[in-house]
Amino acid sequence: MELNRNLAYAYGQMGTAKIILGQAEDTEAHIQEALRLSPRDTFAYVWYYIAGAAKLFLGKEEEAIPWLRRSIETNGNFPNSHFTLAAALACLGRLPEAQSEIRAGRAINPTFTISRILASTPSDSPIAFFVRERIIDGLRKAGLPEE
Repeated sequence: MELNRNLAYAYGQMGTAKIILGQAEDTEAHIQEALRLSPRDTFAYVWYYIAGAAKLFLGKEEEAIPWLRRSIETNGNFPNSHFTLAAALACLGRLPEAQSEIRAGRAINPTFTISRILASTPSDSPIAFFVRERIIDGLRKAGLPEE
């Protein structure tokens, strides 16, 4: 970003890195800058997803939902947005909506399961691990299969 302050992709990646480092509270500013620099970027749906995931990591489910819905509006074929939205909705007790998002995500990626999430290790941060468990709990409530 120091070499090229106009590289929107770098800001989007920095937003992602902040989540992995357990600093999700810093993600939104980077995503907002990426979107400001390139509002019609082909990666915008990913950036919306990253901002929504950061909000969910922070326990701000209500704030996560609009970001995740915008990601789906921008590209409905990205299953992670559906699954993350399902977790946010389930954490708020909105189970019918959460179950609908699980179905939408599984229509795109039918092999996505709790065990696949548990097998992935995006970060060894204790904060990220704790948050991942909360998200998995939401996905279980929404009906994502274990296997």
